Amino acid sequence: MAQNGSEAGPLVAGVAGRYASALFELARDERQVDAVAESLDRFDALLKESPDLSRLVRSPVFSGEEQAAALGAVLDRAGISGLAGNFIRLVASNRRLFALPGMIRAFRTLVRESKGIVRAEVRVAEKPSDAVLEEIRSSLRDVAKSDVDIDLQVDPSLIGGLVVKMGSRMVDASLRTKLNGIRLAMREAR
Repeated sequence: MAQNGSEAGPLVAGVAGRYASALFELARDERQVDAVAESLDRFDALLKESPDLSRLVRSPVFSGEEQAAALGAVLDRAGISGLAGNFIRLVASNRRLFALPGMIRAFRTLVRESKGIVRAEVRVAEKPSDAVLEEIRSSLRDVAKSDVDIDLQVDPSLIGGLVVKMGSRMVDASLRTKLNGIRLAMREAR
């Protein structure tokens, strides 16, 4: 317990953090954290795939009733029900859909922290094979002394190599950075 009487825990702030914390506590009490996380991940994938759904979520033009009705149909069709479905419907009825992507990210953070999983952002020049990805995961697991959740991003501008950010640490082993270093050394040698 913290000095103010609240439980010490991860810092989540703003509307997204408060909603995510409330959902996480409810899901934990109901022993449905993994099911809720899976449903929110499916909804997040739908958001990324559908520009129309993304526009519905972000646009203040639609009324709360219109958003709730449209989302209800999307949730039913996607098979998202239970706590996650009710949560998304509540967010829509409270006119907070614009913050839903942030709520999903904050919920993921709370799940990772509760399971002791460290998040690592890995940028690579091209999509690695499963074997290479597992080797990266294994190396990061050894460094973190914990399970690692990899957020993989493909960035062709790196030319080759990779950039890893884990917590406050960052390792840039990209070919682009090495070439820039050589270019700088060549200028200084003149």
